[in-house]
Amino acid sequence: MEKQVILSSKQFELTINRLCHQIIENHANFDETVLIGLQPRGVHVLDRLKTQLESILGRTITCGKLDITFYRDDFRRREKAIIPSVTNIDFVIENKQVILIDDVLFTGRTIRSGIDALMAFGRPEKVELLTLIDRRFTRHLPIQADYIGKSIDTLTTERVNVEWKEIEGTDQVVLYSQEAHG
Repeated sequence: MEKQVILSSKQFELTINRLCHQIIENHANFDETVLIGLQPRGVHVLDRLKTQLESILGRTITCGKLDITFYRDDFRRREKAIIPSVTNIDFVIENKQVILIDDVLFTGRTIRSGIDALMAFGRPEKVELLTLIDRRFTRHLPIQADYIGKSIDTLTTERVNVEWKEIEGTDQVVLYSQEAHG
């Protein structure tokens, strides 16, 4: 596999900061806004945004983590059972503005599952989507993000990995593609 860095560590940091400022523009006081990260990888984006937003605003931001395992349309089609993560939404989402967060928007199926799972907690006033990476032109469902860190055009055979300093040792986004043999 050929590896190409899409976002370097510095670009990663700037992208998170830009996303925070875009959210602040639309949700100034955050009194009626909550952030919810999709398990497993959207939670890492959520944690980074929460830290940065609280630093900028000087206040606590209400956040939750949502497991979508049992809402996935491929749940029963897998050979290995999916191990559920932990859902942690200890606040009311009824009539709130929810920003749903994931790391990579690809086919849209994960987001659809996230919206289905979210509705089990109530009816939000509005749901927006934030994604660190938007893989355009690969949707299976008509879903688009309101906040995008970076849009990239990829082939379905390529893989995008968001790597985190806390897990992989560095903050970066990498595109893996098959090496061309000519």
